[in-house]
Amino acid sequence: MSLKPAVNKNDHAQGNLKSDLVIVEYGDYQCPYCRAAYPVLKELGREFGSQLKFVFRNFPLSEMHQYARVAAIATEAANLQGKFWEMHDAIYENQENLNEKFLIKLAKQLNLNISQFEKDLQNPELGNKVDSDFESGVMSGVNGTPSFFVNDKKFDGSARDLLQIIRENATE
Repeated sequence: MSLKPAVNKNDHAQGNLKSDLVIVEYGDYQCPYCRAAYPVLKELGREFGSQLKFVFRNFPLSEMHQYARVAAIATEAANLQGKFWEMHDAIYENQENLNEKFLIKLAKQLNLNISQFEKDLQNPELGNKVDSDFESGVMSGVNGTPSFFVNDKKFDGSARDLLQIIRENATE
């Protein structure tokens, strides 16, 4: 399967934004497998961040994970204040505490404007962005989280497998 749509300006990206090597993760903030992949992806970023572009798309499995969608919306609300990745990391690092009140606590720790953040959590446009990410995952063949794409092609493996392959290719 290939990525639909291709990575674009609406995506959250970090690393070398001009890189030819593009990794996309579809993730769920309450998924234990995404939480397990998170430190591996951080390691990937530390080792190869200057050589790759990393993109995160929301894929909240709301039927299984009560707080996945609100957490995704919270990252989008934080993004409006320039702190998407900070909120993304804080949620994964504290996943066991995840609930609506805890998201407000994280927003305070990140020095976000809380009244604006709370207002943005209710903004239907942010919910639409999360839904759009989810729909793009469905169109791209995502059927679980985390799911990875490397240069628009679905990668069938774990974050650890991904790191290993990139390490091997980097030494060639």
